[in-house]
Amino acid sequence: MSVLLEDNIYLDKGVLASNGMLVERAVEIIERLGSKVLSPMEARAKLGLK
Repeated sequence: MSVLLEDNIYLDKGVLASNGMLVERAVEIIERLGSKVLSPMEARAKLGLK
């Protein structure tokens, strides 16, 4: 999964980020805001994709 944050190389001040760490942070923010992160299967169904 990509959250298009690849240009951001730091997770926090002085902490280098991996793409996985950025995805985890995005999920945390989304859930704190009261929304649900969809699984790939749920996203395909919602978008009407096979």
